[in-house]
Amino acid sequence: MHLSVNLKKASLVGAFFVSLLWLEFAQAFCPLRADLQQVAVRQVVDGDTLRLVDGRSVRLIGINTPELGRKGRSDEPYAVQARRRLQALVEASGGKLGVQIGKQGKDHYGRTLAHLYGRDGRNIEAQLLSEGLGFMVAVAPNTQLVRCQGEAEREARQQRLGLWRQVQAKQAGQLRSGGFALITGRVADVQRNRGGLWLELDGNRVLRVAPELLAAFDDRALMRLQGRNVEARGWVIDRQSRGGLKSGQARWMLPLTHPAMLEVLP
Repeated sequence: MHLSVNLKKASLVGAFFVSLLWLEFAQAFCPLRADLQQVAVRQVVDGDTLRLVDGRSVRLIGINTPELGRKGRSDEPYAVQARRRLQALVEASGGKLGVQIGKQGKDHYGRTLAHLYGRDGRNIEAQLLSEGLGFMVAVAPNTQLVRCQGEAEREARQQRLGLWRQVQAKQAGQLRSGGFALITGRVADVQRNRGGLWLELDGNRVLRVAPELLAAFDDRALMRLQGRNVEARGWVIDRQSRGGLKSGQARWMLPLTHPAMLEVLP
């Protein structure tokens, strides 16, 4: 059962891995957008970021691809493949893409947040996800295509395409660093206070829904999760490094930015 369905109050060119049947299926959720003005791409930075000729740096909405190695660190698995695939999709569109800016138009790095579309009108993020070249992410308020993107990832995961050949969710207690993570764990306790709603997992790790995001969740369903196993995804925060960690509090916290970032397991 998916919290992207149950915890929302109201509703929520030729790929080498993807069958034509799946592409047609995905478009039922991601409508073609051939109406968008095409903008020239200057450089593909990585699997989810590129620079336009007009100077804008664009971060794709709804996907997080593996990180390329920097500062002496190795590339994460499938990071290079994701960048090459995005480059191929750009080239297949003649070096130009349709850009649809998100409701939140900038991130804290100053990058433009946008959905990208090929010359054929297909959504670029959904194509990458359906080939197993990234993780679906949903960060409010830029969640218009979350259903499409979730279905694209689910297809790749079921078929063990791309990174899903080797990626498995970590047990929550194994978390030892910040950054993006996919984790599983049993909910040991659920609490709500002025800081939001907190799901404490076995292993002394916590998931948090901030107060301003609670309206997107069914908080009563969240409160009933004690004893259930869940899978969560997002960017883990080391609360100790930020100071103010009180005795007994969990050091590692994963903020939930949208119901699609949490799934209840059987």
